[in-house]
Amino acid sequence: MTRPSTTLPLCALLAFAGLAQASQQGDILIADFEGRDYGAWKTTGGAFGPGPARGTLPSQMDVSGYEGKGLVNSFYKGDGTTGTLTSPPLTIERKYINFLIGGGMHPGKTCINLLVDGKVVRTATGPNDRPGGSERLDWHSWDVSDLIGRQAVIQIVDQETGGWGHVNIDHIVQSNKRRQQEIVTTPLYHETYRPQFHFTPARNWTNDPNGLVYYQGEYHLFFQHNPKGINWGNMTWGHAVSRDLVHWEQLANAIEPDRLGTIFSGSAVVDWNDTAGFGKGPEKPLVAIYTSAGGTSPESKGQPFSQSIACSLDRGRTWTKYEKNPVLPHVVGQNRDPKVVWHGPTRQWIMTLFKDGNVYGFFASPDLKRWTHLHDITVPGCGECPDFFEMPVDGEPNLKKWVWTAANGHYLVGTFDGKRFVPETGPHQADWGANFYAVQTFSDIPPSDGRRIQIAWMNGGKYPGMPFNQQMSFPCELKLRSLSEGLRICRLPVKEIELLRGKEHSWGGRVVQPGEDLLAGIQGELFDIRAEIEVGPAVPAENAPRAERTAGKAGLKVSFILRGEPVTYNLADKKLTCLGRSAVLGPVNGRIKLRILLDRTSIEVFGNDGRVSMTSCFLPRTDAKALAFRATGGPVKIASLKVYELRSAWSQ
Repeated sequence: MTRPSTTLPLCALLAFAGLAQASQQGDILIADFEGRDYGAWKTTGGAFGPGPARGTLPSQMDVSGYEGKGLVNSFYKGDGTTGTLTSPPLTIERKYINFLIGGGMHPGKTCINLLVDGKVVRTATGPNDRPGGSERLDWHSWDVSDLIGRQAVIQIVDQETGGWGHVNIDHIVQSNKRRQQEIVTTPLYHETYRPQFHFTPARNWTNDPNGLVYYQGEYHLFFQHNPKGINWGNMTWGHAVSRDLVHWEQLANAIEPDRLGTIFSGSAVVDWNDTAGFGKGPEKPLVAIYTSAGGTSPESKGQPFSQSIACSLDRGRTWTKYEKNPVLPHVVGQNRDPKVVWHGPTRQWIMTLFKDGNVYGFFASPDLKRWTHLHDITVPGCGECPDFFEMPVDGEPNLKKWVWTAANGHYLVGTFDGKRFVPETGPHQADWGANFYAVQTFSDIPPSDGRRIQIAWMNGGKYPGMPFNQQMSFPCELKLRSLSEGLRICRLPVKEIELLRGKEHSWGGRVVQPGEDLLAGIQGELFDIRAEIEVGPAVPAENAPRAERTAGKAGLKVSFILRGEPVTYNLADKKLTCLGRSAVLGPVNGRIKLRILLDRTSIEVFGNDGRVSMTSCFLPRTDAKALAFRATGGPVKIASLKVYELRSAWSQ
């Protein structure tokens, strides 16, 4: 037998040497767009302007994430312009081409392409395909190891004139190192883009929160769910429970599609007096009232939309549909989303139901089975998912008003006598963020607690590569307060968020000068931030020390920079801005209060004790962990600032 040689063949040694040399080769800069013009790059059309942009263009949301001072920004004169920007020929000499990209997600229309022999061999787009979103640029990497030695050109394309009809590009580099972050998809609940204290199902699609109800120490969250796919469809009621609104346990699906249709949105109640006659045994009946969406599945072909009920006698673990469903036959159009509450003075159940267009109906029932139409209301700018509940004004138990809300959170305040809801004010906007929809509140929270708690679907979030799709907002307590402009709902995160608090960073009475970063060195993904900031109108006397002068002047801006995304208050127009959305927020006694919840894929901002709320999704760079607080236009005094690092709800 011949013994194997311990010496590597010459060809293997040369191969290893080649790999080692390649790994040590430096990057090759293709373009950084720092010049006054595009140099040897050729343009067509008008989208790319006379040269690289210096950041944000007129009428554009704040552009961030680029390097240096310049970038390609095809928003020149708005989304209506089109064109191309093409590089001179280049030789591919490294394994990767890395670049920063942002803007619209229109494949083939707002993109960057790599062309070899005139054919597109690699392409990429920005992340945005609907209103909202962010103008931040993120790293993208093409693996071009199979193309080393080939001649190529890079072409940046803008052929889209609608929303997000532009593309942003910067810092194109050949490298043997990949800059795009790898996405982690395991273990479950710890994936790269998994929210850590906002509810998401283990897998697949979710949208509207449904059937929010409290019973025997548990908050029940039902939700629109597709158990068979990552996108919308096959609507089923998913189910999760929590004892503290923070830690959720997903249970088996509660209500499955049947011959009447897939299971659209609705509500749930505790039938304390067993009005429906379902009661058997020690537990009170939980009754779900939902839409049977006829015609949305092969089994329900030809059926209309109607309203049905189901009952649970084991604390929501199993559900039985009423054998005589539907309890409210088809009324009009795709009537749907029944919200049911108990009206004590008239001892009857009241339903508000979306009918069609901007019209909603009110119905009454003694037993959840037989329903009588009361009247309709028309609410401009509103559709779907109504809610209806009574609230004390300023916490006074003897002074109450009824509140009606639509899917977008817009609300009316008025009176209800068991027969007719009479709006007195509204509709008012409840949230100014980009991702706030299908809002619902919990029923049957005990009087000893007394809170009105609301959850929204944070619609439109992006979670690339994840096993789930979409998330809920963090639960918020609603209060109906008398403000100078009238009765308004104020929203703040429920106190249970404190269960996740870790290390605290605290400041008080601190003056922050322009150029100073108060939060330098603080890094992480999950935070609860509380701030009270002096912004005028009172300004110290001219002879006061300069460091004590609070800038109560038009140029003052204060910003939290959260993993690359700014939350900014501008004193000149009294506006709070986050992720491209703004809301007016006037100072109170010369101060503004801000509360911010930061999770892996969301920023929720609350101003002046919840008078303004902004609920938005974002997709940060996974390597962006830093926080910052800065003042521009003058110094600003921090009356109080507390930054709490938060633990993951899934780790406990």
